[in-house]
Amino acid sequence: MNKVAERIPWDAYFMRIAQLVAERSTCIRRKVGAVIVRDKHILTTGYNGAPKGLAHCTDVGCLREELGIPSGERVEICRGIHAEQNALVQAARFGISLEGGTLYSSTQPCVTCAKLLINAGIVKILYLEGYADKLGKEMLSEAGVELEQLQFEE
Repeated sequence: MNKVAERIPWDAYFMRIAQLVAERSTCIRRKVGAVIVRDKHILTTGYNGAPKGLAHCTDVGCLREELGIPSGERVEICRGIHAEQNALVQAARFGISLEGGTLYSSTQPCVTCAKLLINAGIVKILYLEGYADKLGKEMLSEAGVELEQLQFEE
């Protein structure tokens, strides 16, 4: 029997890690995990939640939820940092270049994250759950960043 055929494919492997990372999220509305990879090696990870040392939404509540603000709107009043942003910050803190990297995210990046990922040199983004952000998709396309929604069985 061929043992290699039994191994999990790379995309599923990294996406499952992103899903596991999302379990650390302290966001009340949506748990997101991100993993940035280059040459089949994990460079950084991130999940969404409050900045380091600040109270988490799970502790103090969600202003956007309280105000009934729909997903993708008024993100400036959210106390959380997106998973992709946390992965980028982690790379900056430890001096890790992300040039030529691939992002695996449990959710499609928003326009703000898309702009940051473009400037960080990310060349490919794979995600599971879509996000209502047409501009983010357009900017990624214009920048030549490959964007792909993965579908796989758990």
